[in-house]
Amino acid sequence: MRQLLFGSSTLVLAALISGAAAAQDRPSTQEGASVLDEVIVTAQRREQAAQDVGIALSVVGGEQLDEKNISVVNDLENAVPALEVDSQFGGGQPQFRIRGIGAREYSSNNASTVGIYVDEVAHPYTVTTQGALFDVARMEVLRGPQGTLYGRNTTGGAVNIITNAPTDQLRAGMTAEYGSYDRYKVEGFVSGPISDSLRARLAATTEQGGAWQFNRDTGEALGDADRTAVRGRLIWDASERVSVNLNATYSRDQSDGLGFRLLAPYTPVGGATIPADTQWRITGWGISPELAAVAGLPNNAKPQRNNTGFDLSMIIKVDLGAAELTSITAHQSFERKEFNDWDGTAFHESNVFFYNDINVTSQELRLASTSDGPLSWMVGAHYADEDIDGGFYTQFRGLGPLINTPYGQTVEAFGVFTHNTYQVTERLNLVAGLRYETETRTLTTTGTGVGGAVGAAVTYDTDLSEVSGRLGLEYKLADDVLFYANVSRGVKSGGFTTYNATSATPFKPEIVIAYETGFKSQFLDRRVQLNGAVFYYDYRDQQVQGLEYDRDNGRLGKITNVPKSSISGGELELIWAVLPGLTVTQHVAYKDGQYDEYFAIDGPKTDAANPPDGPWDVIISNDRSGERLGFPRLTYGGSVAYDWSLGNVDIRAETNYSYRDELYSVSASSIIPEYWLANANLSLSPAGSNWSVTFWARNIFNKYFEETRNGFNGSARPTTSPHMPRTVGVRLSMDF
Repeated sequence: MRQLLFGSSTLVLAALISGAAAAQDRPSTQEGASVLDEVIVTAQRREQAAQDVGIALSVVGGEQLDEKNISVVNDLENAVPALEVDSQFGGGQPQFRIRGIGAREYSSNNASTVGIYVDEVAHPYTVTTQGALFDVARMEVLRGPQGTLYGRNTTGGAVNIITNAPTDQLRAGMTAEYGSYDRYKVEGFVSGPISDSLRARLAATTEQGGAWQFNRDTGEALGDADRTAVRGRLIWDASERVSVNLNATYSRDQSDGLGFRLLAPYTPVGGATIPADTQWRITGWGISPELAAVAGLPNNAKPQRNNTGFDLSMIIKVDLGAAELTSITAHQSFERKEFNDWDGTAFHESNVFFYNDINVTSQELRLASTSDGPLSWMVGAHYADEDIDGGFYTQFRGLGPLINTPYGQTVEAFGVFTHNTYQVTERLNLVAGLRYETETRTLTTTGTGVGGAVGAAVTYDTDLSEVSGRLGLEYKLADDVLFYANVSRGVKSGGFTTYNATSATPFKPEIVIAYETGFKSQFLDRRVQLNGAVFYYDYRDQQVQGLEYDRDNGRLGKITNVPKSSISGGELELIWAVLPGLTVTQHVAYKDGQYDEYFAIDGPKTDAANPPDGPWDVIISNDRSGERLGFPRLTYGGSVAYDWSLGNVDIRAETNYSYRDELYSVSASSIIPEYWLANANLSLSPAGSNWSVTFWARNIFNKYFEETRNGFNGSARPTTSPHMPRTVGVRLSMDF
């Protein structure tokens, strides 16, 4: 804690002395005074000032993505309070957690606890969101259960990614960047009218290179990015009352995977002991001929992915006078091919190859009021038809033959929802929302087969029929001070544990009843913005990684439900336009949670109570009530930037930084230590020109930090997936 306070004080002092700063709202100068621009969001499905929305909400502008080193959705965690995003075990599937609500799993078939939306289209499977972020207007992160405004129901919150729309005038732009380890990135767009009623925008990006890890045995490099994406948007004003928005995005990710480090000496089966890795960038890998053959890879393949996605959507808006009708028709297809080496050695002790074909077709209809009366209302319906085929091949310690776990899953979901605000007085609004949804998930699998064995197909089903909603009030204590209070109920779907299909019996949906109160304020002539919230979550049937014992096969990893848990905490966000051109931001979040009612299987005691080779008839459980939940309690971050002119050159100096508390686990060897992270940028542009050059540094203090730890290889201490060391580079941006 002393380190945190000292670091915070040092950074703020440095900001005030050097005048370097960056904000989520770029300040504008009016009559010599620096004020904060109003940020317009669509978090509640209509355009509103962010400060008028009575929910905990953070916004990151598209122009800030490069400054804050946000190139994939995972990087958002360093810019938004109470948000964590990691790729499970170094793979290509991100998992989102907001205020401690979220999953940790690497299979692709279960719904996310946090809703991810790209231009209003839900992405129910997070693996489809791992592609490049490009041509983004802004990102909105909503904290707390969501379901009365959005197509899908979630317990954690929602992340809205809004891309840039076609422009009324012809515009074009490009950005080229080069950095450490021969990494480069190029992004560009062209936008403008095709006719009086038709506008178009085409944007594309590619990111290549950057291999920063090396093989301890061969010296071969690992870590090259190879991401390419292109997006086309058309907006057709079919009439004065009807507009049609077409959006198509293609992406391909053929990047290297992340290599694992050994935290302790490790003795593979039939091999000599490998010392612990002492250097940050050391890793190792290997693939067996059998796994290479089924994966379609060469025998010397690195950890890698070959993922391809295509998204197509059409949004039609019809002005009916007193109401607006919105129709969203969308289809997503995604192919996942990914090889990971979790043991971090040349031996084949914990290797996995994922293969998935994901198809999602959805239709949403919303009817929303547009009149200026006291009642603002919206009703909607959402339907989704989802199909996932796939599974994964594995090789684990002491087991030579390939293990294959195939499955096919279908999902049919339907929900109706409404969200309403009634203005009781000029200062008081009442908010009420309600949702009813049904869902059927069906999974068919032949189980986990060893050495090519195929079992009989078994089908599992799980249904959902739930009501959720929100009640709240918004009260203007003053013109620039909003107080709000909400109680909401969110539901996240149940599902199946597909990483071990020996017993794929479903786990139940989880439910969160959230109590939240907060405020949003601006003062000192709109030069300071201070927002805060406190919350308490009553968490039922929390989905966690647990254990199950099969009489014939022994211990199995499985997603299970905790009957009762609770989480409480709070957040503060500050934006301060100190002087013209100088802005400081700060955000801090604290949360704490525990299991309130949880009897869990004790794996070591159960193993000891049964014969080594089974059968496993004796199951021993222990009471884990009162145990701390596994998430970092404290997160902190901020940014400082200063814009000024020197002669005929406009200059922007910026730094942003974040702190993450230790990631708690019940195993002491699996606790990921706390860390600080800082980035810096210096931009120069001739006054009045259409180009700028930026010199940047990421992880400027070269701090070592980890994403996940992994004990699959049976070692006493796990392997770990590290983040990149310090990198530097230059970026050239031009607009036409």
